[in-house]
Amino acid sequence: MLKVKNLNVYYGNIHAIKDVSIEVNEGEIVSLIGANGAGKTTTLQTISGLLKARSGEIEFLGHDLIKTEPHKILQLGVAQVPEGRRVFAELSVKENLQLGAYTIKDTAENIKEDRKMVYKRFPRLQERKKQLAGTLSGGEQQMLAMGRALMSRPKILLLDEPSMGLSPLLVKEIFEIIKEVNKSGVTVLLVEQNAKMALSISDRAYVLETGKIAMEGNAKELMQDEAIKKAYLGA
Repeated sequence: MLKVKNLNVYYGNIHAIKDVSIEVNEGEIVSLIGANGAGKTTTLQTISGLLKARSGEIEFLGHDLIKTEPHKILQLGVAQVPEGRRVFAELSVKENLQLGAYTIKDTAENIKEDRKMVYKRFPRLQERKKQLAGTLSGGEQQMLAMGRALMSRPKILLLDEPSMGLSPLLVKEIFEIIKEVNKSGVTVLLVEQNAKMALSISDRAYVLETGKIAMEGNAKELMQDEAIKKAYLGA
C-alpha cells in the first residue's frame, strides 16, 4: 500500500533522514520506534507532504507522493494525526469533525453518517460535541484528533505519538481504539515513544536511529530482541 524508498530529508544543512526505506501493506499496523530526534516525525510529515524530500521515492497505491500537495495526499486516503493533537481550540468538537471532512465531496447526509460513526467509536466526543476543543482533556483531544482524521475516510492513518502526555489508563484506551480502527479496515503507520505498547499491537516495526533504519522485522520478534529490550523497553 505504502512504499518509501531511499528517502533523504534535510533541515537546511542537517541531514535528518538518510536513505530510509519502509513498506506498509494493506491492513497492517506498522510501527516506527526510536529515541527523540531519530527522525520518526520527519518521516511521517514527509509522507503526508508537510515536508519535502531532497531525494527518494514515496508511493501510495500507485501514486507518486513526492511532488504531491498535502491536501491532494489527504484526498488519496493518507491522513495524519499530528503529534500534540493540534485540534482547533476555539472551535467546538462538532466543528473540528466537520473540518476533517473538508476534502470529502459527498452529501451533507452522508457526512453526517460519518460523524455518527465517529461518535459511536468515541462516545465522549458525542457528550462534548458542543464544547470548545481547547477545553477538553488531553485524552479527549487525542480522540478528537483521531476522529477528525477518520472523517476524511482514510485508507491509511499516520499516527504521531498518540500516547504523549496521557495517563497509563488512557494510553491503554487509545491503543484499544487504534486496534479497532485497524480492524475496521484502516491501515496504520504508528510513530510512538512507548515502544512496548506500539510493538504489542503491531504486525511489523522499524527502528530509527539518527535518521537511519537500524533494525526491522516482526513486531513480536523485535520485542524479544535483547538490544531492543535494553534500548527501548526498559529491560
